[in-house]
Amino acid sequence: MDQIAFNTFCQTMPATSHVVQWGGSDVWKVGGKVFVVAGFDAEEGPRFSFKVSDLSFEILKEQPGLRPAPYLASRGMTWIQHYAEPGLSDEDLKVYIAESHRIVASGLSQKKQRELGLLD
Repeated sequence: MDQIAFNTFCQTMPATSHVVQWGGSDVWKVGGKVFVVAGFDAEEGPRFSFKVSDLSFEILKEQPGLRPAPYLASRGMTWIQHYAEPGLSDEDLKVYIAESHRIVASGLSQKKQRELGLLD
């Protein structure tokens, strides 16, 4: 997934905000909490880090092109980084990013979720 497709996809999710930080990474947040970080380096290729469930973490961390996200996973957080091929297909990556958004949004207070229009 290229940078334009990534940012276009992320902006379709509810109550998101985008900043560029941490050395030029695209950082997407819901309710002020990060749910995905992407870096687009010409030499290394794109890298996507996102929050996953405990079970997904155990499965994905062993897959080629995926690893526990540097910094985040070393602090006990269940974040995966797609850093090389084969990694995930664009469609699977979108599913995991959307799930990361859901996981992070569900961790917000109910008051915050209501304010952001995330509760029915």
